[in-house]
Amino acid sequence: MQTYLVGGAVRDQLLGRVVKERDYVVVGATIEQMKRLGFTQVGKDFPVFLHPQSKEEYALARTERKQGQGYTGFICDFNPDITLEQDLERRDLTVNAIAEDEKGELVDPFGGQADIEKRLLRHVSPAFSEDPLRVLRVARFRARYHYLGFNIAEETMALMRHIAHSGELQALTPERVWMEWQKALDDGYIHVFIDTLAECEALHVLCPELATRWLTEQQRLQARIDYGRTHNCAPPCQFAQIMLPLDVKARQAFYDHYRVPKQYSELAEALASHGALLGQPNWSAKELATLFNQLDIWRRPQRLDALVQAYCCARLGDFSRQSLLLEAAAAAQQVNAQTYIRQGIEGAAIKTALVQGRIEAIENILAP
Repeated sequence: MQTYLVGGAVRDQLLGRVVKERDYVVVGATIEQMKRLGFTQVGKDFPVFLHPQSKEEYALARTERKQGQGYTGFICDFNPDITLEQDLERRDLTVNAIAEDEKGELVDPFGGQADIEKRLLRHVSPAFSEDPLRVLRVARFRARYHYLGFNIAEETMALMRHIAHSGELQALTPERVWMEWQKALDDGYIHVFIDTLAECEALHVLCPELATRWLTEQQRLQARIDYGRTHNCAPPCQFAQIMLPLDVKARQAFYDHYRVPKQYSELAEALASHGALLGQPNWSAKELATLFNQLDIWRRPQRLDALVQAYCCARLGDFSRQSLLLEAAAAAQQVNAQTYIRQGIEGAAIKTALVQGRIEAIENILAP
């Protein structure tokens, strides 16, 4: 029984990046042996175990054979005779197919270290094309390591195009596709992720409306995303930039199909709906009061902050009236129902007084 550190941890060590999590592969062991050693089994389709102390993941070495469509259509073999090289061969990219033994020695049967030096993302074997999820994973890796100069090998890009044309992408669950989107958003180079999907002709399968607009909006969106990254804008802000060129029907279709979390879809809709108002040279108190009500800044003040961040990103920082807007919001938030209740106002009249009081507070801020 031998244990090896594998995958992303080894790759990121070689790149000098912080290792966030460690995964291990165990060669020559059985499920029963792992349980006797105190490991807890958590994998359903193949044996994955949690270490009794560190809780890090340990998986039995395995091979995979394609049987059905999609990324779940595989039969796994995890008998004790499976070798480390066989396990590494089933992985997607050579840079992810490097192992480290318990002495710190590297096992690299497919040239992953050389590809790291070349800054090249290259598939391990022709079996790469059996898993459609790898199109999104490779696009995400290219985006993540874009700043280091990584590119995709021509032969790997050819396989990605083959997958895009095969119909296999449609077998991916919407939740799994969104997971890759969200990871790419977290990494900060979402435009490289989308550009890669467009280059391998997968974008028109996964999001045809965005694929159509990407050709004309790419440079503008890249500038916004670069601005957002350098100004530490949150992932929902970056997502709002991507959705902005789409019409409301296309945006809603994307949210519904991929089950986009509300914090992402709500901000994207707020930017699309209220961006024109924020860009006006003058505001009326009623317009701002309506905006604040629609955002419900009384209970969720963070919504306005997120909208301002997204608008600044869309305008590349050109929002000279930002301070005035936030000052008006702060003044309106000071007006609350208790003020009018203490004055003896009751029932529906409280709401009327509250609305008028907030408008007056905003007018005082807007007054020259």
